[in-house]
Amino acid sequence: MKTKPNLNFWALWNLSFGFFGVQIAYALQSANISRIFRTLGADPHSLSFFWILPPLMGILVQPIVGTLSDRTWCRWGRRIPYLFIGAAVAVAVMCLLPNSGSLGLGISAVMIFGLLMLMLLDTSINMAMQPFKMLVGDMVNEEQKAKAYSIQSFLCNAGSVVGFLFPFVFTWIGLKNVAPEGVVPDSVIWSFYMGAAILILCVIYTTLKVKEWPPQEYAEYNGATNHSTQGEVSTATSATEGGSGSWITLLKNAPSTFWKVGLVQFFCWAGMLYMWTYVVDAVSETVWGTTDPTTTAYQEAANWTGVLYAIQAMGSVVWAAMLPRFSNTKLAYSVSLILGGLGFVLIPFIPNMYGQILPFLLIGCGWAAMLAMPFTFVTNALQGYGHMGAYLGLFNGTICVPQIIAAICGGTILSLVGSHQSTMMIVAGVSFLIGSACVFVIKGKK
Repeated sequence: MKTKPNLNFWALWNLSFGFFGVQIAYALQSANISRIFRTLGADPHSLSFFWILPPLMGILVQPIVGTLSDRTWCRWGRRIPYLFIGAAVAVAVMCLLPNSGSLGLGISAVMIFGLLMLMLLDTSINMAMQPFKMLVGDMVNEEQKAKAYSIQSFLCNAGSVVGFLFPFVFTWIGLKNVAPEGVVPDSVIWSFYMGAAILILCVIYTTLKVKEWPPQEYAEYNGATNHSTQGEVSTATSATEGGSGSWITLLKNAPSTFWKVGLVQFFCWAGMLYMWTYVVDAVSETVWGTTDPTTTAYQEAANWTGVLYAIQAMGSVVWAAMLPRFSNTKLAYSVSLILGGLGFVLIPFIPNMYGQILPFLLIGCGWAAMLAMPFTFVTNALQGYGHMGAYLGLFNGTICVPQIIAAICGGTILSLVGSHQSTMMIVAGVSFLIGSACVFVIKGKK
């Protein structure tokens, strides 16, 4: 197997640039879904159930996209066709979802329509997101992977900043931030419109700038070992490709690092799910003293939460640049998660809107590590196994399954902690701290 060549900075940049647009869409979803459904009339104790759909779509879609793209060779590339199709669907859905309350439907019909749009949005975002991870696995050598994923992390967080700030900025320039009961404010609707436009432009840029290797050249750089008996190029006779049985076989043959990183992922992503579900109400309750979505104060709190999300993302950018300075990758990972956990715990104890900046900066440290570290460990461990796309799609299960479990348990845990959404931030913080301790079971290269 030939060694993959070193790529210059701009080649690494172009591999991930489209992630900027995808992440704007993802940021708009993660920051505004609870706000949208609370505005449409959802009860806080059932709110976490709405968050089952995003990870559920991820765990279904990403392995399929990974496996199918392993077997796809066409004039437009191997991974890029899936990226473009996913982005096109996402753009359409982003124009429909925030208008769920403006269609004249009853509340039950509005909820069903909103859930359907959320399902399609997350399906398409996952379909567009996965190819970027696989492109790095396909085309970047082991020496440069940490750098490549750091660039991806930077673009991810830069896109997040833009997406999170949109409602605040649109309110500042004069769009309405309040609306009749059951209707999403214009500031949110136009945020989704702008995000859709940027997404499609970024994906077009990627398709023009990135040229994937043809099958023969790909095989020279990604030759499979006996873990993949016929290699990824010869898919017709491979016993471990296609179908649910093949995924079970791949999981049986997965390196131990795959599962150990997955343990850390479980606690981290459960914590993030509780943040996305309850943080708007937590900030509104802690700082503005209300959780009533019909009030102007609540919508102001929701806009400010978007700003705090942007601050978290900017903190992630800074911290991501510092991570390579650690000589021990596991120590960097664990410290980052400890800082993130402390950030969550502080949220309910700071009743000042500007004071909330500190917790979100700390959460950004944990988020930066979550974006970069797991894929560095796993793609290095998978070197020579073949089926990189399928494995990374399956690894997405370590992101999705924890969120599904957390979403199912969310209403029960909320009741146990006194029905205060702010207390759910402490639950998220404890989950992060457990994840930080689990880092040390990973056996990986420094």
